[in-house]
Amino acid sequence: MNLPRLLAGLDRPGPLTLDAHVAVHGEMPADVSRSWRTGRTLVEEIRESGLKGRGGGGFPTARKLASVLAARGRPVVVVNGCEGEPASGKDRLLVERAPHLVIDGAVACARELEADRIVFAIDSDAPATRWALQAAIGERPDAGRRGLVTEIVEMPTGYLSGQETAIANFVNRGQAVPTVVPPMVFERGIARRPTFVGNAETVGQIGLIVRHGAGWFRGLGTDGQPGSALVTVGGGVFDPGVFEIEYGAVLGSLIDAAGGAIEPVRAVLFGGYGGAWVDGSQALELEISDRSLREVGATLGPGVIVALPQTACPVAETARVAAWLESQAAGQCGPCVSGLASIVGTLGELADGRAATDAGARLVELAGLVTGRGACAHPDGAARFVTSAVRVFATEFADHAAYGRCPACSSTPILPVPARRLARAA
Repeated sequence: MNLPRLLAGLDRPGPLTLDAHVAVHGEMPADVSRSWRTGRTLVEEIRESGLKGRGGGGFPTARKLASVLAARGRPVVVVNGCEGEPASGKDRLLVERAPHLVIDGAVACARELEADRIVFAIDSDAPATRWALQAAIGERPDAGRRGLVTEIVEMPTGYLSGQETAIANFVNRGQAVPTVVPPMVFERGIARRPTFVGNAETVGQIGLIVRHGAGWFRGLGTDGQPGSALVTVGGGVFDPGVFEIEYGAVLGSLIDAAGGAIEPVRAVLFGGYGGAWVDGSQALELEISDRSLREVGATLGPGVIVALPQTACPVAETARVAAWLESQAAGQCGPCVSGLASIVGTLGELADGRAATDAGARLVELAGLVTGRGACAHPDGAARFVTSAVRVFATEFADHAAYGRCPACSSTPILPVPARRLARAA
């Protein structure tokens, strides 16, 4: 089976009904505890498939499931459908348009783990997601029945709300902020029970692997990174949106699929606002795979790719996004409270043309001070985003420090920043 896989059938409007979903993907096997092809358990089948999480961390999914199985207590399954990354839209699209595929994967995980509770965590500002899930669950004979409690939890919309400890903390205590680990969520998560948290795309992939097996899954992609992935492409392209790609595809072909670049590409952001910039001169020839991106200091992360046009101001873009990231901090520790504020202050001086000539070096120094010292990974991601900008846009940063604002500073912003969430930085 070639592409599309996850997005199969979505050429028609609205969410796929159960009948339409089965017509596209086929029936789920009655017993998912063992593969009807190989005799492997579901965990073993997923391990053989090589599936890794699609939420940003890229952790092996089979290892997560096995860790929950090894823990004490009745497990809980969480489908993380939060879309806190402003440049991403893939998980919301998948849950809204193909809810039954996500439910398939969640039910399969619940059966394998002998879990009695499935939680779908979604953003509170996504009513279409809730409606699609509610309608799909209402069609299912296997969700919300037979001792399996299925619930939808609306998370406060924010950049950190989708972190797995933040979801568990919100369900347990009503606070959508990450918590310090250990214990890990797979040990004690929701209701202090072992909890499997899978990104919506990851769980949808499980829904396909259950049907077709590990060998089918590995029929696309590379040996080291098999399968397909959903990618949100934005910025300076004519037709931005969510695309399903085969790992190993060249970025230039994806940009072409998005209608092509509206003008020469100055740089490409991989991995969203916790990711890194790559110079446009080398980005378009890169393979979209962990191995290839790692060589240039980048990662696909939550599946975000943004092309920055040559006429945009990267200093102004970096300053604006960093200010938003600082506004999203949980405020639980020094790296976010003081460190990110200092980074944002220096970037603001650069963008306004008030910075000293050594401002770029100062930013790298400040980023080093916050990296690896937070209660969560938020300061690390922000530091990675800023330091990659300083490296890739060294000329533009030096010009801002020497000559002040540039004509491109007043151009239309390229990187999306939700204005309603910028209160602290405004």
